Amino acid sequence: MNSSWLHPREQLVATMARIYRHRMTTTSGGNLSIRDEDGSIWITPSRVDKGNLTPADIVRVLPDGKTEGLHPPSSELPFHAEIYRRRPDLKAIVHAHPGALVAFSICRLLPDTRVQSHAYSVCRKLEFAPYACPGTQELGDHIAAAFATGAACVLLENHGVVIGGADLQDAFQRFETLEFVALTLSRAAGLGPVTTVPAEFLAVETAPLLPTLPPPPLTNRERELRGEICRFVHRAYEQRLLISTAGAFSARLGNDDFVITPRRRDRLELEPSGLVRVKGGACPAGQAPSRAARLHAEIYARLPEVGAIINAQPAHASAFCMTAAQLDTRTIPESALVLFEPPKLPFLRLVEDAAEIARHLSLQRTPVVLITNEGVLVIGRTLLEAFDRLEVLEATAEALLLAKPLGPLVPMPDSAIAELRRVFG
Repeated sequence: MNSSWLHPREQLVATMARIYRHRMTTTSGGNLSIRDEDGSIWITPSRVDKGNLTPADIVRVLPDGKTEGLHPPSSELPFHAEIYRRRPDLKAIVHAHPGALVAFSICRLLPDTRVQSHAYSVCRKLEFAPYACPGTQELGDHIAAAFATGAACVLLENHGVVIGGADLQDAFQRFETLEFVALTLSRAAGLGPVTTVPAEFLAVETAPLLPTLPPPPLTNRERELRGEICRFVHRAYEQRLLISTAGAFSARLGNDDFVITPRRRDRLELEPSGLVRVKGGACPAGQAPSRAARLHAEIYARLPEVGAIINAQPAHASAFCMTAAQLDTRTIPESALVLFEPPKLPFLRLVEDAAEIARHLSLQRTPVVLITNEGVLVIGRTLLEAFDRLEVLEATAEALLLAKPLGPLVPMPDSAIAELRRVFG
């Protein structure tokens, strides 16, 4: 369901549940708010379990300062009110203490969003706010002053993060994206120097412009594929293999005909009707396919045996995409058999360099590639096979990162790899 249709109370509860479920806040930490058209502020309450929040718990603070609700408003109300006063363009605020962003805040560092063009465009300007006691006007002044510079994301020294948006979904997606970048950077820090996207490619995130396609008849096969894509996308989101605004799934319908996820639509709210049909390089009027649509079309045209394609930026595998470190798949039999030996490509753009990326893929030799600063790309005969590869890739990357502090990697010898190929093909 599109959360923008929900009452502010419902929006705040649903968003807090999502943040809590993925351990980006705690029972007692964090607060959310929405500024209504009449100037009221809907805000989460003080001292109420964030893991069991209900619509009845949400507090409304009227423009004259009076409150409506069962509980007092969050003790952080002063900084929410001050941000709204100084930034009339913001309509929602997310404040939480997610682990990776707290790590940056206690080290007095800002995550470098230039490591991913998508993150750079979503998160926009970042600032620091000096420490002050939670709930005080001083803290509110510090945070609001940082927002007054035009920042969309403000890290609080020894505290957490505050993020604003045009609505609550916008603020949440910015928050989630920044935390994912911070998590990936923390993983990458142990692998070596981090590379960033060349400056000339950061200003604009291009998307393919496709000609208009008259709506083709909806077959049962297409209905089936649309449902299957949505189920795998939701599963990937819940397993943190992708975030709400990034990542693309597609499945083949015919020779030059496939269904793909839309551009910049919340992956958790995706429904079959929201997917985009691309046929002969065109799509129905008014629909915006993922910016990876041209790349997927190139792959399907080049490799007729491929039935599904996934682009994603999971945190652990993406750490290898941001550094010169190689992702060695000779760790356990599953990794060696499912992933082969994924090459790492230089920075290539998903739209302009689609043909160049596609030529590196093969179901028999390279069903997985890593693209510097762009994430991972996997292919399969079916959606299940492609999804399995994505899962195994992220699990392998995580195991490599967990092993690094323990000692040098001891990969499987060539004889073991040869035996696996002989036994399993």
